[in-house]
Amino acid sequence: MEKIQNLKHTKETLYYSISRMLERASYYGFRALVVLYMTGEILKMDRTEALSIYGWFAGSMVFSQIIGGLFGDLLIGNKKAIIIGGIIQAIGAFSLCIPFTTGLYLGLFLVVLGSGFFTPNILSNFGKSYLNKTKLLDSGFTIFYLAINLGSFLGISLIGYSGEKFGYNIGFIISGILMLLSIIPIVISKEINSEEFEKSESSISKRILNILIAFIVVGLFWGIYEISNIRIFDLQMQFGEISAWNISKSLWQTIGSIFTLPISLVAIVLWTFFYSSQFFKLMVGFIFGAISLGILFLIPEIPTENHTITYLISLVFLGISEIHIAPIVHSILTKYSNPKYLAILMSLAFLPTRLISLIFGLFNDKLYDNPMLGLKIGIVGMSVIGIGLIGYVVWNKNYLQQRV
Repeated sequence: MEKIQNLKHTKETLYYSISRMLERASYYGFRALVVLYMTGEILKMDRTEALSIYGWFAGSMVFSQIIGGLFGDLLIGNKKAIIIGGIIQAIGAFSLCIPFTTGLYLGLFLVVLGSGFFTPNILSNFGKSYLNKTKLLDSGFTIFYLAINLGSFLGISLIGYSGEKFGYNIGFIISGILMLLSIIPIVISKEINSEEFEKSESSISKRILNILIAFIVVGLFWGIYEISNIRIFDLQMQFGEISAWNISKSLWQTIGSIFTLPISLVAIVLWTFFYSSQFFKLMVGFIFGAISLGILFLIPEIPTENHTITYLISLVFLGISEIHIAPIVHSILTKYSNPKYLAILMSLAFLPTRLISLIFGLFNDKLYDNPMLGLKIGIVGMSVIGIGLIGYVVWNKNYLQQRV
């Protein structure tokens, strides 16, 4: 581990993180209400139809982000794409106040389109703000990831509560206002000049290899996380019923994300002052992931209250795993890509996750019937990838020594 000297985060980090936090609050709050709105007194949709529409809405995000990345990198610039995307997404939220299916479909379309413009371009510009201080990339993207988690919690809590308490229109209006507020930090942030970036010292083949590994790793991590989460959700429900701890059932369902906050803060501080390679962090992430799922496997299918501490320890390890993987993947893409096409690359990074989730989704029925099977697959998958990354870290170290 190498000490980082004479490098620090700038106000651009704060601007972009606040913007992303507000955008995620708007988006996740919107998402928390939209199915309830569709099945409510105004539209009176069948739940199956509402969930089908919601599925199309969520799935369309992948394609809209590719379109947004192309526009940002090749046509209008990343900063303009973020601002335009934010305005479109806000109009989409406001459109849901139109009490007809026309308002619903228009609103969903605009939210998908706006988010597609906003997300890859803000990831790209945030990453490019660190290209002259790449040793802070991991810390920077962890700050960004923390902002995303805070935003999702804020949105679900504020907009979800307001919509159910005061009416869905109030929730959608708050979502639109938060979206408009998210544009302000981007407008006042300075323009990023691509001419000032330091060139990567790695060969093109090495950079391509690193990017491919990042793509594969992020897809596998979230795929494994998804199938293992079936057992985690099962345990959350059971502990909510049997635990003598004064914790509500709803809090049991979000308790994992609560651990993410202090873990993120520790990682941000540590990685701001000390540098270790990104692939070493990925390796640590998968090792902790395997340990976490292994601890979960020790809990019997029908747990008792005595297993509560074991469950919480497992969630802490899983939080450490997530922080060593989710933000680091974007850090790798930023460091080894051509900055001119970074938004396109960021938009494509969502494809492996979707693809692997679709493949694993084919076996959902079996996994729901046997949650322990998903856990076994998760332990093996995390372990195998962790071992593979150990080999890559060792090979990488030898490769660098030979170049010196």
